Amino acid sequence: MRAIAVLVILCALLSAFSHEARADGTWCARYPEGASNCGFYSFAQCQATVSGRGGFCEQNAMAAPRQRRR
Repeated sequence: MRAIAVLVILCALLSAFSHEARADGTWCARYPEGASNCGFYSFAQCQATVSGRGGFCEQNAMAAPRQRRR
């Protein structure tokens, strides 16, 4: 039981300090009824979501710019 608790805490800490962690998506899906969803990290993800439903994808102007790894 103690090992499970330690593993859960370790995973939580690692995910909290991930360099790739972002709260906002890079792409937004805009739907015909006026709704939007800005939780997509790739254009392909966004396109798959609006496919068959209508709408379009655009870059999220409010997304924080990604920093390049060195």
